[in-house]
Amino acid sequence: MEVKSNRIGDIRSHYKLKLHNFYEERETDNLLFMLFEEFANLPKSKVLSEPFKTISESELLKVHFAVKDLTNYKPIQYIIGKTEFYGIILNVNPDVLIPRPETEELVEIAIKSGKFLKNPVILDIGTGSGCIAIALKKNIPDAKVSAVDVSLAAIRTAKTNARQNQADIQFIRQDILKRDSWNIHGLYDIIISNPPYVRTSEKDQMKKNVLNYEPAIALFADENDPLLFYRAIADFSANYLSDSGSVYCEVNQYLGKETAEVFQEKGLKSVLKNDLQGNPRFVIARRHTAKNQVSEKISL
Repeated sequence: MEVKSNRIGDIRSHYKLKLHNFYEERETDNLLFMLFEEFANLPKSKVLSEPFKTISESELLKVHFAVKDLTNYKPIQYIIGKTEFYGIILNVNPDVLIPRPETEELVEIAIKSGKFLKNPVILDIGTGSGCIAIALKKNIPDAKVSAVDVSLAAIRTAKTNARQNQADIQFIRQDILKRDSWNIHGLYDIIISNPPYVRTSEKDQMKKNVLNYEPAIALFADENDPLLFYRAIADFSANYLSDSGSVYCEVNQYLGKETAEVFQEKGLKSVLKNDLQGNPRFVIARRHTAKNQVSEKISL
């Protein structure tokens, strides 16, 4: 390994040099802080204040192999096996997407509305790690939450995450594109989804850590039919959304207007909302009825 010693300062200097050509300096520092905390139980404060403190050979080996993974652009979340999302800790692995900040924004929007509903019934379509469903259940405790995903491996991960976060959620393996499977559902007050929406033509805009490790089935939409999942969700919502219910979707920023129109075509009043970066990222839809008129400026 060629590390000068088992001292924190020496280890840190050695691996900063190893990662120099792969990450910016600040990111390298943060990655190493995470590794020290995960594999040597040393928080950032101790790493900085006790450079002469030593770690064990086994701890050093774990850091060493983790750095090797980082040079192959493996996401740090997969290396340590967990991530934080909306204040909760989740297990993550290459079977599920690593939750993004934009998805936290989607959850925040849904929670603001959902908290005003009494015992809301919620469905998360394409749950992956279970991040959305768990966050909603933890923040709207009286909600009845269900979540579906086509991937059995994802369902297993989501169930583990729900159990560890003490969130009572019903998980169902289901392909939302298969309409004949919809008869297992009732009515929902909130339908929420972050479906695959990246077109293959947009791959050149993505980093290696995403392309090489995260599940393509959860990332990419058909280049020739990028709104396929949204049409299915809109069709499903037109049939299974309660009269006072709402649909919340994360969308491709380059197809925001077109995605909103998909819901309009199914008789749902929809609006497009920007994320914190100013990109059109979310579609919110509701029934267009006299009981529930929604203006272009939905109050969120």
